[in-house]
Amino acid sequence: MISCERILVSNDDGISAEGMALLVEVAHELSDDVWIVAPDGEQSGASHSLTLSRPLRLRKHGDKKFSVSGTPTDCVMMALNHVMKDQRPTLVLSGVNRGANMAEDITYSGTCSVAMEGTLAGIPSIALSQQLSPERDHRWEPTKEYCLKVIKRLLPLDWDKGTFYNVNFPPCRATEVKGMRLVAHGHREATEIKIHKAKDPRGFSYYWLGLGGRDLEYNGDSDLGTVTDNYIAITPVHLELTEYEALKRQKASVDQDF
Repeated sequence: MISCERILVSNDDGISAEGMALLVEVAHELSDDVWIVAPDGEQSGASHSLTLSRPLRLRKHGDKKFSVSGTPTDCVMMALNHVMKDQRPTLVLSGVNRGANMAEDITYSGTCSVAMEGTLAGIPSIALSQQLSPERDHRWEPTKEYCLKVIKRLLPLDWDKGTFYNVNFPPCRATEVKGMRLVAHGHREATEIKIHKAKDPRGFSYYWLGLGGRDLEYNGDSDLGTVTDNYIAITPVHLELTEYEALKRQKASVDQDF
């Protein structure tokens, strides 16, 4: 059983984000010792980046609540090596992100990077995201209803070393959620980056990066299909990046003594 004695909560949407407030409430259901160390502003898409070219500012907002003028990874490093260095957390919770983090989103996600950094430090970590519904009146319902249940479902598991869990809630009403499923991450064949060009008042060009892609019917065995079917998708993500089949198959063709 994973210990909830001391919990660190962080995210990439910033310390004032609605999803973080929801996750902090859940964390307090699990522990009396909950710490918040989160970015001072929006850091979506920051991935696992570090701030190395400028100093960071740490601001205390209250008891056990801090913001950092940096990336989500900066926040975890600041928490583990400064704010909480005398007693590290036993669990890291990241989110709840405003928007899904599925398929290749994982590689760009600041939400997932919090869980990655916790995992690299040997601390059990969970990233949580809510796919948004256009219906604003119920877009956080699945998170509010099932977040605690999902975390409690994961805590007793035999966690593999170097693995975190990536959780995505479907964009429906809480009453429409069918259950939770442990699945692989998917892949969006049609996703593309769109570059939007415009000019500022002085006539200089600037650009916005945008994500595009067709609506597809996704396989129910992936996170994409599972969430589309109104299930909560839970994906174990392993940080060992070596492709062992390629290593075995190609080693004799590449190895050479000089």
